[in-house]
Amino acid sequence: MQKVKRILYSQKIAPYVFVLPFVLTFLVFFLYPLTTTIKMSFQDILPGQEQWVGLKNYQRLLTDKVFGQAVFNSLRYMVITCALLIPFPMLFAYMISSRSMKFAGAFKSIYFVPVLSSVVVAGLIFRMMFAEQPDAMMNSLLALFGQPAIWWLKLEYPSLLALVLLCCWRWTGMNMLYYLAGIKSIPTELYEAADIDGASAVQKFTKIGWPLLKPTTIYVLTISIYAGLAMFTESYMVFGNNASPHNYGLTIVGYLYRYGFEKLRMGYASAVGLALLVGALALNLVQLRLTGTIGKRGDK
Repeated sequence: MQKVKRILYSQKIAPYVFVLPFVLTFLVFFLYPLTTTIKMSFQDILPGQEQWVGLKNYQRLLTDKVFGQAVFNSLRYMVITCALLIPFPMLFAYMISSRSMKFAGAFKSIYFVPVLSSVVVAGLIFRMMFAEQPDAMMNSLLALFGQPAIWWLKLEYPSLLALVLLCCWRWTGMNMLYYLAGIKSIPTELYEAADIDGASAVQKFTKIGWPLLKPTTIYVLTISIYAGLAMFTESYMVFGNNASPHNYGLTIVGYLYRYGFEKLRMGYASAVGLALLVGALALNLVQLRLTGTIGKRGDK
């Protein structure tokens, strides 16, 4: 027992003991599933049988129009949510952190409550809000302006609106907290100097707040790109299943779910998952390059 204690308290061994949980987690929950998925993507897997098919699954991806529709839906959803979930949370955070803002703590709580809600419950509520009945919430809102009721979830753009609103309702508070943390890290001396120079609130935001919040913005953009491409549960709950009308709500993960769990074609589903991984990685590498986060030292 004493020998074990000496080993654990050794300055040479202790660092490896501390990193061991992370290494085991990485190997078991990331590296092993990734290597298994890569192998399965080159196979045609049915219940009880496996067959190597080479690049057949990837060739099918390039010619499948339904997969192309899923990619288009996911990219469009990602672009819209990124365009909304970066500037508005930043603006709200800047307003709440202002000294003249009253009840700032109450507003923080109100914005953050949706983050704590279940996505299943939120999806059910939004499905009822956008239901096709005339007395549903959104149709009742249209009736106030003299407009007829529409079938929200059976039309392309109204159904996209439902998904985007659900995403914004749920994640605005989370992104706002990221920006609040970024604002707190900005030295107050900079704002005091700007006040002495007579800068307005808009000038302080554009000249101080916005540039110094760039690291926070890059982080929020990175996770928003991944979240937009990996969206599935929201669509599944809003439409009630994974078969939305004309595939308007079908996403890449929904397409993967269809073939992996509904049709039990795990080999093809693995190829879809790897395509999603590579696509999300490529997009994030591009935006990190454009924002100067990577490749900056090599350019000097």
